[in-house]
Amino acid sequence: MAGACGRTYRVDAPVDPAPCNALTRTAGGLLVPHTALQGIAPGGAVSAQRSVDIDVTAPAAGACPETWQVGGRLTPVSGQTSGAVGLGAAPFDTWTTVTGAQLTLPEAGVYEVIADVQGGVIMNGSVSNAWLQARLFDVTANVAVPLTTRTITLFAATPAVGVIHTLHGNASAAALYQVAGPTTIRVEGLKHVDSGTTSGQAVWALNFRFKKVSD
Repeated sequence: MAGACGRTYRVDAPVDPAPCNALTRTAGGLLVPHTALQGIAPGGAVSAQRSVDIDVTAPAAGACPETWQVGGRLTPVSGQTSGAVGLGAAPFDTWTTVTGAQLTLPEAGVYEVIADVQGGVIMNGSVSNAWLQARLFDVTANVAVPLTTRTITLFAATPAVGVIHTLHGNASAAALYQVAGPTTIRVEGLKHVDSGTTSGQAVWALNFRFKKVSD
């Protein structure tokens, strides 16, 4: 600092040696560490394992104090597909894969999995108790996804001989499902008839999708 008669005095202030002190004494003077935060571009992520992105807005150049704005936004992994399967040649009461309706949950976590399904069956008279069902199946673990079996269409009567009935129905097979790692899920269909003749049985997965809701 400047003193009387233009003389300059240097004050050598001590620096606390505590490990938590951010100041460092160097030959050129005190060194003050500076931290600059960096956010993630909208729609981006550090890795596929992130379901929340952090946004950071830097202060204006030369601002004092430096005020940083930090916020978070959800960017859950998701996906969708569709498919269909004819059940005419499938055995009764046997779950059959709906062709094309298969997705892979990419990482560990809890997912909302939903399959909007549609089914149709033609009954050529004298049919008793016919129905179509759909469910979600965990291919990786080789188990059905709990709580996802749905009845798409049900005919619980016997039509007159020679009378043809055509039934179509819709359902949504959905659940929250937790997996420990990458997991393949598919849609399956099933037909059942107590007695009589049916034809044209088919199940469609109009929209099969997933969205991660939690790690």
